[in-house]
Amino acid sequence: MTLPAAPRASTLPAATDLWRPVLVRAGVALVFGAVTVFWAAPPVAGMGWTGGLYLLATGVALVWSVRKTGLAHGERGAKILAAAGAVLAGTGVAVALLTGSLVFGTLAAVGLGLAGVAELYLGVAARQRSVLARDWIASGVIGLGTAVVLPFFIDLGPHALLGVAGGGAILNGVLWALAGLTLRHDGRGVSAEAVN
Repeated sequence: MTLPAAPRASTLPAATDLWRPVLVRAGVALVFGAVTVFWAAPPVAGMGWTGGLYLLATGVALVWSVRKTGLAHGERGAKILAAAGAVLAGTGVAVALLTGSLVFGTLAAVGLGLAGVAELYLGVAARQRSVLARDWIASGVIGLGTAVVLPFFIDLGPHALLGVAGGGAILNGVLWALAGLTLRHDGRGVSAEAVN
């Protein structure tokens, strides 16, 4: 979560309130994960709506975070992060409106997989420049893992599909909660230094 001791001139200047979209993303993931754990027999429509809202809200949080990460407008990394958010949001709408186990298992896997690849790329590309690089790498791996496993549970129905998606969401939620709280704590130190 922290930059190297001697940051280079090319370090991305993240906004001091980057923690807000990061914590919103964490909250969305943890709420979705909790719903999937405690919902014993979700109907197909319920799976579509809850999964769709999770993907949509995660996509919106990703798009919200683009400017705050320090990625320059029009830069490849900013475009990739915005595209990942747009893909997740679009996938969320599709999953909510086109209910069915096959639709959920396929579209959610595609959306999570593409977003995972985007985050993995961003993490590697901004490895020494961004405070979120390690988190993007971990989140990308979790997203890809969820995307790969999800289609194998299509025949087991809504409870199994939500369980797999919710497991990935819980892992990502904990990761992003820690990142957001760390960013908030570090942001206070930067604001205090600016006042002095």
